[in-house]
Amino acid sequence: MFEKVWVWSVAAVACCTPARAQQLSERGYRPPIAAPAYAEGRGPTVCVDEAHHNFHTLDGRYWSFGELLRRDGYQVRPLRGKFARAALAPCAILVIANAQPSAAEWEDYPYPTPSAFSAAEIRATQRWVRAGGSLWLIADHMPLAGAASGLAAAFGVTFNDGFAMPGFDADPARRAELFHRPTLFRVDEGGLRPHAIVRGRNASEAVAQVRSFTGQAFQAPANAEPLLVLPQGYVSLMPHKAWRFDADTARVPVGGWLQGAVMQLGKGRAAFLGEAAMFSTQVQGAERRPMGMNAPGAERNYQFTLNLAHWLSGLLDPAAASSKPAR
Repeated sequence: MFEKVWVWSVAAVACCTPARAQQLSERGYRPPIAAPAYAEGRGPTVCVDEAHHNFHTLDGRYWSFGELLRRDGYQVRPLRGKFARAALAPCAILVIANAQPSAAEWEDYPYPTPSAFSAAEIRATQRWVRAGGSLWLIADHMPLAGAASGLAAAFGVTFNDGFAMPGFDADPARRAELFHRPTLFRVDEGGLRPHAIVRGRNASEAVAQVRSFTGQAFQAPANAEPLLVLPQGYVSLMPHKAWRFDADTARVPVGGWLQGAVMQLGKGRAAFLGEAAMFSTQVQGAERRPMGMNAPGAERNYQFTLNLAHWLSGLLDPAAASSKPAR
């Protein structure tokens, strides 16, 4: 999630244009990995997209994401070229986190949000997955969901270019409170669905709760396996400009929609996540509020991250990946 400070006008129905809050990577985060999946530097290659004006990069807000996977034995590298057969060939897992169509300010984007990927890149990625690659597509709330919607649609997934919220209230102060309410997906409440990714390789890797930070809601086809299911009562706020909300902002009920799902396609695998901060460690604002794996309620997000990587590389549910080529 790219979070902003909302400034509410008590006298007005609409909120003011929000000021951007500084988000910095927290590099001191180092959770325990009792049994790394691979020997150091000997695991599959994870390529992290940095060719599409990505808000999250390995030397920026996804520094901890990269370090976590490296400590688990993966080889992690940036991918700074456009997606094509030759560029994707060295990658076992392709991570795309909050791609953007340009470096322009979000307020300057046209509506609907343009795609961050060309038609040729989308075709190349789809062919690569079906041939045995693993895609990890992460796209946050508007305009980031819209920027990745064309790529998601190639796999039958429908991204919603809005803001997934616990509800809506005409009172600006109440809207602000809803915005800051944590979204918790729990096994015992049904939001975190049973799956090899949730169970892990053993009991010590099991995940009972995952926290996300706003993000989007999406829908997936019948061949997808749900991971994160939004509670009833959630809505997607649908402004024409990011962070421009008022009492007339369109909203769509999204209770029961997804914020995480996986699927198998041909010889490959794909994971779709509707929120990006859950895989990061960040601090925000002058008070350095934690946001990501380092935040309260997100204590098992790091294990969820590792389990996702294990599933994408075939360590979890390996029988279904027996035909995947080694890289």
